Amino acid sequence: MKIMSNEQLIFSYRDALKAGNEEEWILILKQEMDKRGLNPMILE
Repeated sequence: MKIMSNEQLIFSYRDALKAGNEEEWILILKQEMDKRGLNPMILE
């Protein structure tokens, strides 16, 4: 995986969820956010 800032990581995760990308990519992003202690609050 390319090195991403926290903001890029959260944006990529949200974008993948909205686009319905493959589940494996979403899981990888989620695991990385958990390692960094990030919470991708999604307000809709």
